[in-house]
Amino acid sequence: MNELAEPIAAPLAAPLAEPRPRVAANIADDAQLIAACRRGEARAMERLYHQYKRRVFGMAHRIVGASDAEEVAQEVFVRIFRALANFRGDSALSTWIYRLTVNAALSHLAKRGRRQEVGDDGLTDVAAPPVAERDSALASRIEAALAELPAGYRAILVLHDVEGLSHEECASILECRVGTCKSQLHKARARMRDLLGDSLKTGGNS
Repeated sequence: MNELAEPIAAPLAAPLAEPRPRVAANIADDAQLIAACRRGEARAMERLYHQYKRRVFGMAHRIVGASDAEEVAQEVFVRIFRALANFRGDSALSTWIYRLTVNAALSHLAKRGRRQEVGDDGLTDVAAPPVAERDSALASRIEAALAELPAGYRAILVLHDVEGLSHEECASILECRVGTCKSQLHKARARMRDLLGDSLKTGGNS
């Protein structure tokens, strides 16, 4: 893994989710890539690393913070290459990697006594806070507010609102019910609103 590891630039603050290819369109490529990695082909392992490094680092960055993101991201890729032999393909490769990333990030926080488990609660959906990606001041406040959320809230907010995953995909990654996923997202968004306050109305201008 050392030959693949390289510093990964920190992501821009709270980008909008990019359109993701449909799982069915990628399944053949994923199967070929996994098979090549299992054979120990260095090019295939490098391709997988470069294909997912920014998404893994970005998620780790938003869950554990900038200071520990690189360490967690490298741990994720160690887990990926160790566990590929046991990957059964029950979910998309990307979903599996997201799950490993979230688990590694939460495990890292657990060692520091900061883990917030996803739990069952009431279900209400509210709209996500708007993201003004061109407003650097507001973007900075969003990043700061995100860092103040409990780790479980951060995980669901990043998965759904930043990465653009569906409730079903988020529930699969977090290994909880879809209703629990929606409930946690609702509470995470509400908490973000509380932390951001008037920033959402003023667009970050004081």
